[in-house]
Amino acid sequence: MKKTIAVLGLGRFGTAVAKTLQDLGHDVLGIDANQDRVDLLSDQLTHTVVCDCTDEESLRSLGLRNFDIAVVAIGHDVEASILAVVLLKEIGVPMVVAKAASELHGRTLTKVGADRVVYPEREMGYRLVNTLLSGSLMDYIELSPEYTIMELAATGPLAGKTLKELNLRAKYGVTVIAIKRGAGINAAPLAADEVKEGDVLVLLGSNKSVRQLERMLQEG
Repeated sequence: MKKTIAVLGLGRFGTAVAKTLQDLGHDVLGIDANQDRVDLLSDQLTHTVVCDCTDEESLRSLGLRNFDIAVVAIGHDVEASILAVVLLKEIGVPMVVAKAASELHGRTLTKVGADRVVYPEREMGYRLVNTLLSGSLMDYIELSPEYTIMELAATGPLAGKTLKELNLRAKYGVTVIAIKRGAGINAAPLAADEVKEGDVLVLLGSNKSVRQLERMLQEG
């Protein structure tokens, strides 16, 4: 479903978020106090505007209460990011996602009203470490401290069997939510679908379950 999303702060993180959301078909308003940053994205986003994200009157004038989501991507100025979250919730934005630079910063953002707090550097670190330390784990996205979505190369004992024969949910507690094959993707795999050598399985499971499955592949 198409959403209207405001991204406050157009540094590297904010720019990446804004452009990705735009590419996915959403209406994106990019906001930053720096004119040069706004100008760079003026022809890539639905709208861009120069605005002090800590000024309540300026934010209210943008009609942000009518947006579905606001992303506070201000990372270098902790005070500004906290104030922006407070103002957005007072304005009435239903979902505010905020970038945190530290655990303390994140806890503060939650206390002042952020609906979700993200730690981009930490999350990218997790993904990098898990990718580097595994021969079969291709990508890793932490959904929570307990659960992840991961991409696993179908090699060895995984290849040449149907999902029913593999029975990964019963054996390891992971669910196959998609199978990638070349440029194609089967987003609703059935029990009778066969996994072929070179496929990539997209799995959902707990961190413990993933480690058990990975050890099985290494031993096999």
